[in-house]
Amino acid sequence: MIHRLTDSHTIAHRYLSELRHIDIQTDRNKFRNNMERLGMIFGYEISRHLNYESIDIPTSLGIKKSQIPTTSIVLATILRAGLPLHNGLLQVFDDADCAFAAAYRKHSEDGSFHISEEYITCPDLNDITLIISDPMLATGASLDAVIQSFLSYGKPQNIHIVTVIASTAGIEHIATHYPDTHLWVGDEDETLNNLKYIVPGLGDAGDLSYGMKQQS
Repeated sequence: MIHRLTDSHTIAHRYLSELRHIDIQTDRNKFRNNMERLGMIFGYEISRHLNYESIDIPTSLGIKKSQIPTTSIVLATILRAGLPLHNGLLQVFDDADCAFAAAYRKHSEDGSFHISEEYITCPDLNDITLIISDPMLATGASLDAVIQSFLSYGKPQNIHIVTVIASTAGIEHIATHYPDTHLWVGDEDETLNNLKYIVPGLGDAGDLSYGMKQQS
């Protein structure tokens, strides 16, 4: 199931616009904050799909019945670009366990690339709800590889994938290969250029959050 924040008019449009704007995105702190804000919005929306139970809450003047979530959650992300989005989700699901993977495109001289995974840490994923965040979903190759690595740690009851900007091709890839997942998308761009970057997109989310990197 695909959910798009931009299908309705909310404050998410403003955060997305500021993330994309070439002049505003030079402010790294604002860029990270907007990613975190969107993570919190995604978390709120995902919370509608969790299991709840009724409990009694003691107050200073009596007892109030309340609904609290009972779903066990693991939040997973791809280093380093996914950290601000992950932190926004963690502010919503503050008792969640966490998983991390280091994966990136390793380009060849002919322009092709393969996905290099150098690190992964993950708790037991059996019978939990897994929420994987990655700010940019281009071809879907990196996310696909990371999902497969995470699934070697157990079989979740439910999987939610959170991405801020996705290409149409990336959405179709995930929907085809993982039809039972919930895919949460901030905004969708139709085009990938010859380097398989999203157009108009916003650029490199990791560099915009933390500065330029050198890559061998």
